Amino acid sequence: MLSPPASIRALAFHRRLPLPHPLLLPPRPPPRLGPARSIMPFSTHPSDQEEASEAEEEPLPAAGDAGEVSHEEWQRWGTTSPLPDAVAVVVRELLEMEAAAGEKMRFGGVGSKLKGDFKDIEDKKHRAVYEKLADSDKKLQYYSARQIGCRLLGSRGYLCQKCWLPMEDCMCSNILPCKLWRGIKFWLYMHPKDFLRQNNSGKLLWQVFGIQAAQLCLFGIQEHEDIMWDAFQRSGKGKISFLYPNKSSVPKSVSDLEFDGSALTSDLDVVGSRDEPFNFVLLDGTWSNSAALYRRLKERWTALWGEEDIPCISLSTLTASVMHKLRPQPAWDRTCTAAAAAGLLWELHMRPDLSAFELEKQAEAVECSLDILLDALTARRIRLGRSITRKQRHNRNCV
Repeated sequence: MLSPPASIRALAFHRRLPLPHPLLLPPRPPPRLGPARSIMPFSTHPSDQEEASEAEEEPLPAAGDAGEVSHEEWQRWGTTSPLPDAVAVVVRELLEMEAAAGEKMRFGGVGSKLKGDFKDIEDKKHRAVYEKLADSDKKLQYYSARQIGCRLLGSRGYLCQKCWLPMEDCMCSNILPCKLWRGIKFWLYMHPKDFLRQNNSGKLLWQVFGIQAAQLCLFGIQEHEDIMWDAFQRSGKGKISFLYPNKSSVPKSVSDLEFDGSALTSDLDVVGSRDEPFNFVLLDGTWSNSAALYRRLKERWTALWGEEDIPCISLSTLTASVMHKLRPQPAWDRTCTAAAAAGLLWELHMRPDLSAFELEKQAEAVECSLDILLDALTARRIRLGRSITRKQRHNRNCV
């Protein structure tokens, strides 16, 4: 099935017309704020059991090119940071083991997992290194670096470095970039198992808004986490909210957020040194992994500011993401990361003090990118002769 031409997509973007695909939901109007149930604004990708079934379907990617990962190659995957030291060490060790074994590494399945005899060799070495690490934080850092290192090598020459889809399914030319209001910034706090995942929706945010406006922070990668928390300290704790509902002792919504006068400027390009943006953190991982993401955020928040309760907000809208058609969530009140970001932008737009910043257009840009991702994933499954529907994992009605 061919993707709609760019001209039709542009029309759908500006007029909110339905894209010409039979699986897509019709475009929804701006959400109505009210006492509706809160949605879970972080990605709830398939469970571990679902990942196992998908792994059998995925073709084996081509073996990675020889050579270590450079800083430039690392940054092309969607980050501004230098190559993390722990990831560089893991990649170097894998390449050295490959040379010593005289066998090319093979990867396949969800997360570009190692395959064949080399997997057994690497697994024994990994366990030996892991057991020697007495500190739990070092164990986490090594675990995250190993996950990311394997994904980097397994995805070379196979996935597009911008959209994380196989080269033949690249959707980058269909994405319409859009400027995000400089008064806010997104942080994608991503679990390493979601890094380079083809159906991950968080990647759409920096594809649409750029890697400075929507910044990637990988869980357990020290350099990434330090960059994010340094930004939080510059902005101050009053300009940080985590989209993770029902975790604060006093539940908050978008209407409770306070934007100071210096941030309320219509100029998208000029921000003074004192005008740090409001930081919105989206937890990007499965439902089970999000608990670990939240715990680590809470521990660092408490260590930095001495407060047990971190500022979490809920969205008051309840609408199904178009990704439900291909990748159902565990329940209708949970949604993918990009849909949560779009919902947040819609609710910010509904505030009278923010209505001048065209946040509704920015929300539409994210929703349009979700349609494009769904098209690309659906077309790929059809071409490979796979089902384009999934077994429902919830019994709730979204009405």
